[in-house]
Amino acid sequence: MDAFSKFAFRIFGPRLEMEKYYSLERSLRQARIPVSWDVYVAKAKLYSLVLGFLGAIIGLTLAIIIIYLVGLPPAILPPAIIAGIPPALWWIFEYRAVFLSLFLMAILAIIVGGATYAIMMLMPRFVAGERKIKIDRELPYAVTFMYALSRGGMNIIDIFRSLGESTIYGEAAKEASTVVRNMDFFGQDLRTAIQNAADISPSDNFQDLVVNLLSIIEGGGNITAYLSDKSEDYLEKALRDQRRFLETLGLIAESYVTVFVAGPLFLVITFFVMAAMGPGDLMMLYLLIYAALPIGSCMFIVIIDMLNPTGAISATTFEVEEVDEYKVQIAEGTKDDISIKSIESGRKSVEFKNFLRNPFKSLFENPFYTLYLSMPIGIIFLLTVAFIYQEQLTTFDTAVSILDDYFIFTLLIVIFPLAIFFETSSRRQKKLMNEMPTFLKKVASANETGMTLPQSIELISKSNLGSLTTEVKKIWKDLQWGTTVENAFKRFGNRIMSGPVSRVITLLIKANQVSGNTKVVLNIAAKDAIAYQRLEEERLGQMIIYVVIIYMAFFVFLFVIVTMSAAFLPMMAGAGAAGADAPFFMGAFDVDVFMRIFFHAVIVQGFFSGLIAGQMGEGNVLSGLKHSIIMMCIAYLVFLFI
Repeated sequence: MDAFSKFAFRIFGPRLEMEKYYSLERSLRQARIPVSWDVYVAKAKLYSLVLGFLGAIIGLTLAIIIIYLVGLPPAILPPAIIAGIPPALWWIFEYRAVFLSLFLMAILAIIVGGATYAIMMLMPRFVAGERKIKIDRELPYAVTFMYALSRGGMNIIDIFRSLGESTIYGEAAKEASTVVRNMDFFGQDLRTAIQNAADISPSDNFQDLVVNLLSIIEGGGNITAYLSDKSEDYLEKALRDQRRFLETLGLIAESYVTVFVAGPLFLVITFFVMAAMGPGDLMMLYLLIYAALPIGSCMFIVIIDMLNPTGAISATTFEVEEVDEYKVQIAEGTKDDISIKSIESGRKSVEFKNFLRNPFKSLFENPFYTLYLSMPIGIIFLLTVAFIYQEQLTTFDTAVSILDDYFIFTLLIVIFPLAIFFETSSRRQKKLMNEMPTFLKKVASANETGMTLPQSIELISKSNLGSLTTEVKKIWKDLQWGTTVENAFKRFGNRIMSGPVSRVITLLIKANQVSGNTKVVLNIAAKDAIAYQRLEEERLGQMIIYVVIIYMAFFVFLFVIVTMSAAFLPMMAGAGAAGADAPFFMGAFDVDVFMRIFFHAVIVQGFFSGLIAGQMGEGNVLSGLKHSIIMMCIAYLVFLFI
């Protein structure tokens, strides 16, 4: 416990009653927040006091600014209220500055402190809800993993242990590790450990799985058959959940078009007319375009991601033990430690030479590496342009009018390489994943004829597996060089760096360690890959319509803005020049300012509409970068030729 927690507990801890915080204590356990309920509440109270005090200081600062810089109004209360105050209390008005300061201090202290306490008390429940979603996403494949191990003859305790060690299954693996922890560290028997793990799990599906599993164990039932049935049930449930999500996505798409296409268009036209009719304030237009649109679009992206029942699967890096043979020889005295060091240094040298020979490989494996190059180039480009036009950048408006095009070019320079490498890597991973079930089935068929696993891979490496052919040949080359089958598959997973592939390899390796029946293991791995592929195909087939909806909404937005810029702006400018002779009075009208605002509106709309199209269509916001680039370029070219 840190010093802050000790101090908070010393002040508030003794006066806390558990009955009031029972739900919080359960949420903390479900969220896996390693803090007791009383310490957590004490910290929340102390944090709220500290931040409330800071809020009071902010209120005092704001009062000083109002009193001494802005100026305090002669009467800060409505006349009706003043008339109702007895004359004996009129002396209060002489101290209105003090009362204003105290009022702002109290209000901000209550708001900041109360919000801090409320957020901290709700945070465990929110985190537990996030964990529930993730557990339900990963549970179908985790149960398939358990089924494969059970089919191989592993007992249920070791199955939970192996699942807990397989990080590719995320939060589902953490739930399984709870059972093992209860037995290893708390000395609980299997029944108690499973029951306690079920009690604190936020997922109803996990609770149903382990409670029924406990009944099977106590009744002497067939665990393998139960896990097989549960695997099928959860996969069907995942398919039903995805279909419900797609139905919900239609409502979300309609809401987006209404709120962030039709709504902004109406507000842009309204604020534009208000600003053009006289010396209007453009602040509302600025807030709408530069704040409301980006923030609202980001909120939509987060909501879609939270509602997605499948989610993205993070790839895992496997630890490959390639020098085990030399370690054995060192132990036997036939080799010295220098051999290990020379092998490792040689491998690093080869890896560095391979990087120099093919640097794009690293960029394909991790597209975010492109930002290390594209961001400095973009910044240098923008600074160079600013240096060239430095004599003309005398005011903020002038700087924006000159540099806004180059800001767009800078953004394109930064995100274009990321989009290219991400799309290339994503498409490659999808092709490999589509070929994975065929590869596993062919290996299983060859193994069924009596071939060993290396012999099966050798035979299949000579066949055509599409995008997977090269990788299978690499697996065979690793086996030829004396690498174990397990390490060969691990190296394959490290080369692909795909979440679904990593999951299949984890299943294959773990199950193969405990099962002599390789055919069964391969068929189960193929089944897992086919289940994921089935979900992906159905999702992509139905979600493409929402990408079309986003594009249509963007083109409507662009058409209206372009029409206003090309036809309505000149007409309003002419009316403004006519002044009092116009049918209705128009104030001074700057066409360039409004043209720039409209231009920025379609650029901002295009960028974030593209991200939402990627999130809706492919379940990944980075997949929307290509749509953002297309929409931004279309908007820029349209305004360029107006």
